[in-house]
Amino acid sequence: MNKTLCTIALLVTAAATTTAFAHAKLQKSEPENGSTVAVAPAAVKLHYNEPVEAAMSSVKFTGSGDVVVQAGMPTLAEGDDKTLVVPVPKLQAGDYRVEWSTMGRDGHHTKGEVRFTVK
Repeated sequence: MNKTLCTIALLVTAAATTTAFAHAKLQKSEPENGSTVAVAPAAVKLHYNEPVEAAMSSVKFTGSGDVVVQAGMPTLAEGDDKTLVVPVPKLQAGDYRVEWSTMGRDGHHTKGEVRFTVK
């Protein structure tokens, strides 16, 4: 195969691979996963690597003993379509788990969880 064909084949393969892995991935959270905070947050923020659809996102929020905490509906942060904001009620000291599911604009669903502790 000549150099031009090899280069084209390599570029096509690279482009296809990049497209295949272009799903919304959690980049960071507030509070951070695994952190202990002294002050309970008023909201949990989930920052993704690409824009997400708030209407196609859900969050299950649980406290110690897997007790469900009634959190608000996820919305996009003002001016930031890559960040979901989930209002939470006043949290007592304890361990919390945020199980999230979202859909990127590419139509692919992703899910994961974040854990943190309030002192």
